[in-house]
Amino acid sequence: MSESSRVCVQVQSYYVESQSSPDEERYVFAYTVTIRNLGRTPVQLLTRYWRITNGNGRETEVQGEGVVGVQPHIEAGNEYQYTSGAIIETPMGTMEGYYDMVDAQGNALRIDIPVFRLAVPTLIH
Repeated sequence: MSESSRVCVQVQSYYVESQSSPDEERYVFAYTVTIRNLGRTPVQLLTRYWRITNGNGRETEVQGEGVVGVQPHIEAGNEYQYTSGAIIETPMGTMEGYYDMVDAQGNALRIDIPVFRLAVPTLIH
């Protein structure tokens, strides 16, 4: 198993209707990320990078240290889960990105986060 395939990322997104204002082109989405360490050694998440694309193709990039204010250590065989959010101007969009991590030996790992959809449920056909 290659180094980067030892970490698996899954994302579930949700439309937050109570915080959205379609009349003001404000669509709020929450997403829950589960990061599983399938390897034999601990890893630490250092930074994140997201590319958020709205339904008109406008991209926003977000990068920074950690996730939700922490740089979690994930032990071998364990997982880390967190929920965050994004606001876009259209009822549909996508997010993708990567995490930069380091393993116990100090080796850098870039873990891709596959594209996932942000969509108001009534628009999904």
